[in-house]
Amino acid sequence: MSLTLLLLFLVLSMFGVPLAVALGLSAVAAIVLFTSTPIDLLAQSMFSAMNSFLLVAVPLFILVGVLMERGRVAEKLFDFAEAMVGWLPGGLGHVNIASSVIFGGVSGSSVADIASIGAIEIKAMERHGFPKGYAVGMTLCTSTLSSIIPPSILIVIAGSIANVSIGTLLVAGLVPGLFIAFVFMVFNHVYAVRHGFNPPTPFHLRHFLRTGLAAILPMLTPVILLVGIVDGYFTPTEAAAIAVLYTMFLAVILYRSIRPSDLPGIFIETARTSGTILFIAATAKLAAWVFTYDGLPVQVAELLGHISAGPTTALIVIFLFLIVVGMFMDAIAAMFILIPVLLPPAMSVGVDPMHFLVVMVITLTLGLITPPVGVCLFAVSQVAKMPIEEVIRGSLAPMSILLLAILSLVLFPDLTLAPIRLMGLY
Repeated sequence: MSLTLLLLFLVLSMFGVPLAVALGLSAVAAIVLFTSTPIDLLAQSMFSAMNSFLLVAVPLFILVGVLMERGRVAEKLFDFAEAMVGWLPGGLGHVNIASSVIFGGVSGSSVADIASIGAIEIKAMERHGFPKGYAVGMTLCTSTLSSIIPPSILIVIAGSIANVSIGTLLVAGLVPGLFIAFVFMVFNHVYAVRHGFNPPTPFHLRHFLRTGLAAILPMLTPVILLVGIVDGYFTPTEAAAIAVLYTMFLAVILYRSIRPSDLPGIFIETARTSGTILFIAATAKLAAWVFTYDGLPVQVAELLGHISAGPTTALIVIFLFLIVVGMFMDAIAAMFILIPVLLPPAMSVGVDPMHFLVVMVITLTLGLITPPVGVCLFAVSQVAKMPIEEVIRGSLAPMSILLLAILSLVLFPDLTLAPIRLMGLY
C-alpha cells in the first residue's frame, strides 16, 4: 500500500498536480485498491484532521505575518537592528541576520521576511560594499530564521501533528534559532574583515535608543506570546488570536499604515494561504493512515535499529533524508506525512521527541531556499531582480554554514533540550 501511494504521488507531482491533490488521490487509490474501507469514512477522517483547536493557530499566525508585512512594521525593526549591530565590522551583514531574528519573532514566516525587508537588506548591504551575490545569498539563508524563532508557524504545525506541548516546543526552538544566527554572524564577520567590506563605525547610543523605542511595541509580540503560553495564561491558539488583535491595533490604529478598507483583502489572502495548508493536513491524514495500516513506522524502526548504533547516528540518517525530502516537497506537507512515520521509530532508538521535532523543522526549512521548489529562493530572485542561477551561486557559502549549524544541533541535543529543562518546562 505504501509503495503504491508513494509511486502514484511521485507520478502525479511530476505532472504538475498540486501536492495536496496528488497526495489525496494517491491515498484514496491505495485504500480503495487494498482495503474495503468505505469512502465516506475517508471523508470523515479528512474532516477530523482539520477539526483541531490547535490548528486554528495556523491561520491566525499567518494573518499576523501578513499584517506585519502590509503594515510596514518591518522597516522599524530593520532600523533598530541597524542601530544595534550595524556599527560592527561587516555591520550590514549582521543587520541582515538580526533583522530576520527580530522579524521572525514577530511574524513566524520566512516568505514574509523576504517580501517585507528583503529588498531593504540587499540594497543596504550593496551600499556598504558587499557584492550583490553575497547580499542576496545571506538574505535568502537568514530568512530561514523566521521559520525557527518563535512564534514559528512550522513549529506550531509540528507540535499539533506530534501531539506535544506547543508552548514547550516553541521555547525549544528559540536557542537553536539564536545559535544559527550566531554562527551566521561569525561567518559574516570573518568574510567582511577578510575582504575589507563594511568597516566598523562608531556606536551611537542616542540612535539606538530612538530606534529601539520606535520598534519596542512590535517586538513585544513574541514576549507576550511566549510568556503567556509558558506561564499558562492562554493556549497557543488563544495566543495567536491575541497576537492578531495586537498587530491590528499597531498597524490600523497606532501607525495607521493599514486602512480599514484594506482588511478584507488581507483576510482573503490569509484564507487562501490557510486553505492550502489545511487541505494538505486533510489529505496527509489519509496518507498517515495508509502508512500506519501498512506497518511502515515499525519497518522504519527496524531499519534504523540495523543501520544505527544509537540516537545520534539515527538522527544523522534522518537529517540527511530530510534534506533530500525538503528539496522536492513543501515543508508543511512533509511534516504531515513524515512525523507519524519517523517520530515513533526515532523515539524507539532513544531520540528525544522535542529534539527530533526541532531538528526536523529546521532541516525542512532548507527546502525553502533550495531548488527546485524553494519558495524563498524564487521570492528573493524576484525581490533582487536576479536570475535563479546567480542567487544559488551567491548562496553556496552561507548555505554551507547553515548546514554545519544544523548538524551541530543534531550532534549536541543539549542546545535544544537544556534551556527547556532549566526552565522546568520538560
